[in-house]
Amino acid sequence: MAAKALKSVAKVVGGEYQYPWREKLAKYKNELSKGVGGYWELGAWKPLFISARRRARLRKEVLLAGADWPYDPERKEMRTKRKGHKVDRIAAEKRERTAELMEAMPQMLADYRKRRWERKMKAEEDAAKKALND
Repeated sequence: MAAKALKSVAKVVGGEYQYPWREKLAKYKNELSKGVGGYWELGAWKPLFISARRRARLRKEVLLAGADWPYDPERKEMRTKRKGHKVDRIAAEKRERTAELMEAMPQMLADYRKRRWERKMKAEEDAAKKALND
């Protein structure tokens, strides 16, 4: 299929292939370098002199011939933002956090009991010291 398309693009002149896209590329080089759809000039949008259909056909001919096409715009980074409802994501995160806290709960309770016991012992010591001083 590609070979058939290549034959339709190339002309045979004097025993060797001649590619008309080279001439077109040279002719529209300045126009193609301005952008894909057009460009801003003095605050006004100027469409390209060459139509999008002709530009696409020329691009296809160049790529089929195996040449490089430097006039495509740079691609943006892929979107990393997840789709869906924020409420659902937040609820899932809360469930995960709750599960983590429940695993740590026995240690947290032990720490709480220890702090409460230390506070009680300190209060009893303070009361005993106060009783001795009075």
